[in-house]
Amino acid sequence: MRSRPPDAPPANDRKDSPDVIVAYPLRPHQMAMLEETYTLHRLDLVKGEERDALLQQAGPISSALVCNGHVTIDEALLSKLPALKLAACSSAGYDQMDVEAMTRRGIKLTNTSEVLCDDVADMALLLMLAARRRLPEGDRYVRSGDWGQKGMMPLTTSTSGKKAGIVGLGRIGMAIAKRCEAVGLTVGYYGRTKKAGNDFAYFDTPVKLADWADILIVATPGGPSTEGLISADVLNALGPTGSFINIARGTVVDEPALIKALQERRIASAGIDVYLNEPNPDPRFAALDNVVLYPHHASGTEETRDRMAQLTVDNLAAFFAGRPLLTPVN
Repeated sequence: MRSRPPDAPPANDRKDSPDVIVAYPLRPHQMAMLEETYTLHRLDLVKGEERDALLQQAGPISSALVCNGHVTIDEALLSKLPALKLAACSSAGYDQMDVEAMTRRGIKLTNTSEVLCDDVADMALLLMLAARRRLPEGDRYVRSGDWGQKGMMPLTTSTSGKKAGIVGLGRIGMAIAKRCEAVGLTVGYYGRTKKAGNDFAYFDTPVKLADWADILIVATPGGPSTEGLISADVLNALGPTGSFINIARGTVVDEPALIKALQERRIASAGIDVYLNEPNPDPRFAALDNVVLYPHHASGTEETRDRMAQLTVDNLAAFFAGRPLLTPVN
């Protein structure tokens, strides 16, 4: 079915066409699937008064919402969605969503962390190797002609034989751990509790993990519970030969402390995919030659984004069919 703006009449009156609000679009193929199955209310396409009008019209009749981690779902929005029973999130992260408030109201949340795991873990490994082997600098060294004019660039730092500390040994953290082992790293981790089923060294604080590790990789969820978890003390414990990798959320690290540690060479290098201010990170990052920057794009492959969108569609289908949700969060 075709979506409609807030002032348009219903596309049709079929009882088998549930009303769904789209706060963030899916991939084109999956959007077409939604169009064929539901009456869509495109919140993502309107602003200001039009947005308020759409919520006033669609809020009382829409039991599902399509969103992703960039969408804020708080008490203010929930108050305008009295019929909502499912928020189908097309990303792994949901730190801008008030899950407690949703749970109190009986609203289920789903996400897509299961299908983006491999690409995100690959990016953690890529950032780690690029930072430690100074890949961007090497690329510039060849392109500029410095290789021919100045000879070989300075030596870099080996990865094999070192120790990788992973903050957050969930699904993505475990995938990173396996990749670290494959390139000859010894793995340790920090989490709120010790995880069964592995032989990795466990540390009960991030400082202890950083003190042990040569490379610190953050793979924990965002949100208030992990805000500032990687503090100046953690970075100091990592030390002047250590590398810091973040594919989690910008809120997890004290970003000013990280920038200062890089500027003062109190850590050797960093590889970063996530920032406090996206898509306009602190400009001091761009001035650093010991950090590899990536635009929050760890899951940004055609294949993974298609799988994320399809899992969102499948969760909607399960909800409206009365079947168990595929990837429930709460």
